[in-house]
Amino acid sequence: WFFLINDHGQRVASDNLDQLTEYAWTVRQALTAQGITGKDGQEIDHIELFASDAEADSKNFVLCPGKAYDRSPCGTGTSAKIACLAADGKLKPGKLWKQASIIGSQFIASYEQAGEYVIPTIRGEAYMSAEATLFMDENDPFAWGIQL
Repeated sequence: WFFLINDHGQRVASDNLDQLTEYAWTVRQALTAQGITGKDGQEIDHIELFASDAEADSKNFVLCPGKAYDRSPCGTGTSAKIACLAADGKLKPGKLWKQASIIGSQFIASYEQAGEYVIPTIRGEAYMSAEATLFMDENDPFAWGIQL
């Protein structure tokens, strides 16, 4: 689950990663300590901080599990933002929302309403950063994983 914060007093900028990480981590620990969870008691493991941006509707910092941050605007996080905007009546179906990341990459999002549900559409670009070939030893009993 995601926890979205608009009013946080932090400067959302790539040269402020350490402070953003510590702030978001403190929020995550506080949520856990207070027993605040997602639906059906599921853990909130992503903290998303939003700020205004000159080139997009919003800029975000997304803290992921393990205290890592997302270099992209985060597709699932952008979907969560779109759902919140729709619920608050701040974004109409079909209207485009431009979400920028901490490093400036962008997603374009919109949604369709289907009864009580929001169906998001996210567009963006991705670049190949690696290619690998996996070799499996036919004699390795765990080549395809371990089942207990």
